[in-house]
Amino acid sequence: MLKKILIALGGFVLIVVSLGVYKAAQLKEMSSAPHSMPAVTVSTMAASEVNWSPSIHAIGSLAPVEGIMLSADADGTIEEIVADSGTTVNQGDLIVTFDTSVEVAQLAAAEARAELAHLQSNRATDLLGKNTISQAEADKAIAQLDQALAEVAALKALIAKKQVRAPFSGRIGIRQINAGQFVARGAPLMPLQKLDPIFVNFDIPQRQLSALSTGQSVGVTVDTFAGQKFMANVSAINSQVDASTRNIGVQATMLNPDEKLRSGMFVKVEVELPSMGTMVAVPSTAIIYASYGNSVYIVENMKDADGKEYLGARQQFVKLGATRGDLVAIIEGVKPGEQVVASGAFKLRNGVTVQVNNAVQPTSSANPTPENT
Repeated sequence: MLKKILIALGGFVLIVVSLGVYKAAQLKEMSSAPHSMPAVTVSTMAASEVNWSPSIHAIGSLAPVEGIMLSADADGTIEEIVADSGTTVNQGDLIVTFDTSVEVAQLAAAEARAELAHLQSNRATDLLGKNTISQAEADKAIAQLDQALAEVAALKALIAKKQVRAPFSGRIGIRQINAGQFVARGAPLMPLQKLDPIFVNFDIPQRQLSALSTGQSVGVTVDTFAGQKFMANVSAINSQVDASTRNIGVQATMLNPDEKLRSGMFVKVEVELPSMGTMVAVPSTAIIYASYGNSVYIVENMKDADGKEYLGARQQFVKLGATRGDLVAIIEGVKPGEQVVASGAFKLRNGVTVQVNNAVQPTSSANPTPENT
């Protein structure tokens, strides 16, 4: 019985040892087999040659070439509103008249006194020539005439102040007074603005001042007129930089014949700069930004240590240029036509095997028009 147990135990040990030896050989074979990383799936896009002019982007607002709030020059009661809200007026047109009945009566009395003073002055001059009166009496008569004439002129000026006229051609805004209303001196009456042409005021950082000059073209877009671009020209650059923001004010002039654009509108501005020549453009998603240098991955045929060819990704450091829409200009580092990784670059390292799948591509337009969600 003991002999049978020993034989069975020996057979079990033999089986266990055999399995151990087989497993060790299998593990040794697996460890000696060459290891290879799986291919990384990416999408690529050919680097294209472009020739665009760089631009400065800013936000600004519209302002009238001439614009004021008409106000009362003297106290009085509104007699008539000649030019109502929204009316187009020419320079010198009558807009508002005040009640001048008292001033007109005072003017008539002053003119009568002036006429009497004129007669007395002439009489005094004749009598002085005959040595009938003294020089002092003649001078007094002349002074009285001058005083009477000055009084007439003052009343005429007061009456003129109560007739509000347009100082320049433009469009009347919404009036703030009514006929019969008493207004004090300096009270606002109605706005008057000249809207053609119109100013575009905006600020740019001081570092971009060297690229700016009068006469440059400016593209202006307004949310009110989506898809429409208005053109202006830089007409003035401020003489000083704002010490708090380090920005400098710029003013462009734009034609506005239909007066579609109004003062105070918010606008987006694009100042076109001189062309920098031909550059290579790639999608912005291809750029890997880093403190030690920006780079892209270029997909090309490569060879492994055994000389076998495979499709791999090569990291290439680049010098970036201007950005326009979804594209970034490459000044140095990429040649036209090279296949650049457009998406999936964050998964790569230099020399890794890649698999290209261009079924889905990132947007790459110089003038993208995303939906307003």
